[in-house]
Amino acid sequence: MSSTFDEPIEAARPRAARWTGNAPTLLVLVLLLLPLPAWLFPGSVATAQLERECMFWIMTAALVGWIHFAERRSLRSIGLRRPDRASLVWGVIGTAITIGGLAFIYLAIFPAIGETESNTQLGTFRARPFGLRAAMVLRAALFEEFFYRGFMIERLADITGFWWLAALISLAAFTLGHLAGWGFGHLLVAGFGGSVLTILYLWRRDLSATIVAHFLTDGIGLLL
Repeated sequence: MSSTFDEPIEAARPRAARWTGNAPTLLVLVLLLLPLPAWLFPGSVATAQLERECMFWIMTAALVGWIHFAERRSLRSIGLRRPDRASLVWGVIGTAITIGGLAFIYLAIFPAIGETESNTQLGTFRARPFGLRAAMVLRAALFEEFFYRGFMIERLADITGFWWLAALISLAAFTLGHLAGWGFGHLLVAGFGGSVLTILYLWRRDLSATIVAHFLTDGIGLLL
C-alpha cells in the first residue's frame, strides 16, 4: 500500500529558506490559479467555451513542461505513475463514494435549503453539445488532478512541511475555483467531491486513481 508519508518532506531546511527557494513554484501556483481562460475568452457561446478549453490544455502542457524542464523532475513527483489494476479499483471506489454523497446533496440537502441554482447550472451544462461536454469532462479530470491534487499538494507539502496544510489549501482552491462557473450552491458539491479526491490522493499517492475517479464521476453526472 502506498502512503502519503513514504517520502520525507524537507523539514530540516529552515522555513524561510523553503519559501524563498520555492518562489518560482509559488509563482506558477498563483498563475495557474488565476481564471485566465475566463478572462481571455469571456462569453457563453460555444466558440468562447472551446477557446477556454484550449487555454486549459495549454495550461496543462505548460505545467508538464515546467515540471520536466524547469524543475527537472518526472511526473512521478506529482504522484503520476503507470496506472494498474489498483488505480482502477480505487478510482471506481472513489467514484462510488462521490456519487453517493452527491446524490444525497442533490436529493436531500438542496431541497431542504431551497437551493435551485445548482440544478439550473447543471441543466445549462447538459444542454451543450455532447462532444463539447465530453471534452470538458476529460480536460477537468486531467488538468484539475494534475494541478490541484498532484502539483499543488506535493509542492506545498515541500514548502510548508505539512501534508495536512497542503491538502487543505488545495481543497479550498479547488472548491472556490468552481464558484465562477457554477455559483455558491455548487461549492457544497465541489467541496465534497474535492474532499473525496484529496483523501484518495493522500491515501494512495496515485494520481491515476484520482483521475479515474474524477473522470467517471463527472462523466456519469454530466454526460449520461
